[in-house]
Amino acid sequence: MRPHLAAFSLFAFPLLAQAPAEATRDRILQESRTSGAAYAKLAILCDQAGHRLAGSPGLERAIVLAQEMLRKEGLKVWTEPVKVPKWVRGRESASLVSPIPNRIGMLGLGNSVGTPKDGITAQVMVVGSFEELERRGSEARGKMVLFDVPFESYGKNVAYRGGGASKAAAHGAVACLVRSVGPISFDTPHTGAMNYDPKQPKIPAAAVSIESATQIRRMVERGEKVVVKLEMEAHAEPDADSFNVIAELPGREKPEEIVLVSGHLDSWDVGQGAQDDGVGCVLSMEAAATLKRLKVQPRRTVRVVLYTNEENGLRGGLAYAKAHAGEADRHVAAFETDSGNGLIEGFTLDLRGEMRSRPTGAVAPTDPRAMKGLANFQSFAPLLAAFGPMKLDFGGSGADVGPLVALGVPGIGVGHDHSHYWDVHHTHADTLDKVDPKVLAENSARLTTLVWAVADAPDALVPAK
Repeated sequence: MRPHLAAFSLFAFPLLAQAPAEATRDRILQESRTSGAAYAKLAILCDQAGHRLAGSPGLERAIVLAQEMLRKEGLKVWTEPVKVPKWVRGRESASLVSPIPNRIGMLGLGNSVGTPKDGITAQVMVVGSFEELERRGSEARGKMVLFDVPFESYGKNVAYRGGGASKAAAHGAVACLVRSVGPISFDTPHTGAMNYDPKQPKIPAAAVSIESATQIRRMVERGEKVVVKLEMEAHAEPDADSFNVIAELPGREKPEEIVLVSGHLDSWDVGQGAQDDGVGCVLSMEAAATLKRLKVQPRRTVRVVLYTNEENGLRGGLAYAKAHAGEADRHVAAFETDSGNGLIEGFTLDLRGEMRSRPTGAVAPTDPRAMKGLANFQSFAPLLAAFGPMKLDFGGSGADVGPLVALGVPGIGVGHDHSHYWDVHHTHADTLDKVDPKVLAENSARLTTLVWAVADAPDALVPAK
């Protein structure tokens, strides 16, 4: 048997397969660490496309650039059309009117409506939670409500960004401000999508920097009347044409079976979208490109999907699942990497259709298939041990692969270290210089190794029903 066709069979033949599996892993590691390919691709994406909100010229450029980079690697490449929402920020500003004139660091929230042409000038009411707003709701009428909530976790704090405007509008507020969702700010606020409750009036919503939010709170707590002027040209335009970018490395024995690896090509309209999700895109591209350069052809097809419109619509993920619903059972696994460039510390297996929630919020299998899937997943631990301790367990996968997972496709989430991800997430500071090339190369090796291992295993990750 030729070495590059040696079976990786930790499931069935752990002792026989360990040596060739380790050899391939080491080749992947060497190529990832020395080629510089992942960082070079990311630099092109960041510098030549820039930020890439759905419907923008930047996203259009990124779609072209991604295809060019994938074709240069010798992969089969195509696109699939997707209609995406088009939200336009326009000019915007916020400023203190009293008790002392001053600039406020702000970013309008995605999907927000704009202000009237002359802006909105109103007294600010500061609250620290939805519960406080409910208790003091009668005070909100005609005011601008500021949710000044210190960062605890993204999942908890992002609720104020997503639903704060409608909560405030229900009590008669004329605008909503949200303290930047992140642990630090450096006067660089965090944007992101918000949503309106159709039962409530639509009022403008913006993020303000931690510096501005805490200053306003201090003034209010001293008994000062704080008045802010907010001006936003934000508006929605008709849906725009966009595309998912797809590439493949065909499998050698089971080309009809697919191991999907993905990120999202769009970003918010600030910074360069380097961490969110330029990194995920280049890691996904390199998973197939590295194997192609090394002439390593796994049993199954490795399919790269760069989704459009994750940030403010999830249209790319929904469109892919709809277009490929008839072949969902051919998808052996769907990886998604969308949490920056912190070192990968583990992977999670998402079997939504096979799991139920415990009162603690943990997940437990309801089906022997889930237990077998987890055992198969964890059998890759010896191969990954060369990278250090790696956790392999049940957990979530990602927003874009979520519609596939709902169809029964096993999802695989990529567990990056988040220590500094939220520092720049959705801000003007999400730029290439924040990405460590050595960590990116290491992450490329780790992700590519597991993608290859899943694609080359003799048996499917989760047994067929």
